Amino acid sequence: MTQLDDHPSAPGSAPGDAEALDAYSRVVTTVAQRLGPSVANLRVWSRRRSSTGGGSGVVITPDGFLLTSAHVVAGTGTRVRASFVDGSDLQATVVGADPLSDLAVLRAESARLDPAELGDAATLRVGQLVVAIGNPHGYAGSVTAGVVSALGRSLPARAGGASRIIDDVIQTDAALNPGNSGGALVEGSGRVVGINTAVAGVGLGLAVPVNATTRRIVSALMRDGRVRRAWIGIAGGARPLPPRVAATLGRDRAIEVVEVVDGSPAATAGLRPEDLVVGVDGVPVRGVDDLQRLMTEDRIGVTCSLEIVREGRARTVDLTPREL
Repeated sequence: MTQLDDHPSAPGSAPGDAEALDAYSRVVTTVAQRLGPSVANLRVWSRRRSSTGGGSGVVITPDGFLLTSAHVVAGTGTRVRASFVDGSDLQATVVGADPLSDLAVLRAESARLDPAELGDAATLRVGQLVVAIGNPHGYAGSVTAGVVSALGRSLPARAGGASRIIDDVIQTDAALNPGNSGGALVEGSGRVVGINTAVAGVGLGLAVPVNATTRRIVSALMRDGRVRRAWIGIAGGARPLPPRVAATLGRDRAIEVVEVVDGSPAATAGLRPEDLVVGVDGVPVRGVDDLQRLMTEDRIGVTCSLEIVREGRARTVDLTPREL
């Protein structure tokens, strides 16, 4: 029988098995104890559903605001109950939901909740330890651990006729199951860096990052109950620029316009399929996610200049985005 080496490692050497396991366990148990009271088990009823749904939510303010996944609370006439590890069971209302980022904000009736601290997913590194806390299959307060498997993944989202790519999604191998959606993905210091949103396969979970972009979305949901976005009316994808054009512009990629929606700002401005969009008001765009980040509320109804390449020649097109 092989036993773990209980002796401390020599300075500068790799830790022994027992020492490494102890450090790993301390991180996971500390995070679980710290975040457990801040993660709710959500039970959801909707007139559009024949049965009760469920998921998880994360307390973000002491006066009752919770963050969860939009798909957890989707549907009209939604009623939500939030229960916590201390046994409290509270009625919650949906303040606002944004299916295009898969985020929603709830408000619970209590003013004495224990909020989690939000971190910044921009600081994550591949291989970093993360802990997922949620309620898979209704088992409240479940904790799993793993690593950041990849960063910068993309996740398609749709709301009615609108579609969008959620960018910078976190991939982790921490075990996620139905019911984990809306729960916390936490880094080792105890800060929430993601909201678990999808199970893409065995050992492959995805989380919407907590970063500057999603913080603005959460603030808008708390303030207005919705997120306003600008829209120009094109569908496209990233593609490399021809070498001569890339050398002239000093950029290597652009958005190729695949479709222009009839009656859209892009159609009115004369954009065509096969046009290459390389910038907006002087800001380079290399892919659809760059363009989406620029289409903020501030651009609705405000004329902007699209820098495009058509048939190998650079030109500028002015258009006025509308609200999505």
